Amino acid sequence: QVQLVESGGGLVQAGGSLRLSCAASGRTFSSYAMGWFRQAPGKERAFVAAISWGGSSTDYSDSVKGRFTISRDNAKNTVYLQMNSLQPEDTAVYYCAAGQQVRTFWSRAPSYKYWGQGTQVTVSS
Repeated sequence: QVQLVESGGGLVQAGGSLRLSCAASGRTFSSYAMGWFRQAPGKERAFVAAISWGGSSTDYSDSVKGRFTISRDNAKNTVYLQMNSLQPEDTAVYYCAAGQQVRTFWSRAPSYKYWGQGTQVTVSS
C-alpha cells in the first residue's frame, strides 16, 4: 500500500516557477514508477511526466518538455516536479501517481495503482 500526498501548488504569474512535491508512505516507494498528471476544469486528466523507479529514465508530454523536470529522492520517498516558464494553460489540479507498469504505459492514467489527492496550480496572465 502506498499513500501519496502532493504539496507545493499555488498561484503564480505567467513566466514564473513552482516546485511540486509528492511524499509517499510505505517502504516500497523505490519499486514504483512515478507519474504526474494534471486535470483542468472540463478536461480529462492528462499525462505530464513520469520517472522510473531508480530515476534514470524520464518521459514528458510535448506540452511541458523543456519547461518541467521530474525527479525523485528515494531516500526521502519523494518525487518532485519542477515547473518553469509557467503559462496560463498550465492551470490545473496536479496529481502524482505510483505504478509498476512498464515504460510503454507511463502516460496512461489507468495503469497507475495509487493516486494522491491533487494540488491546485493556477497561473495568471
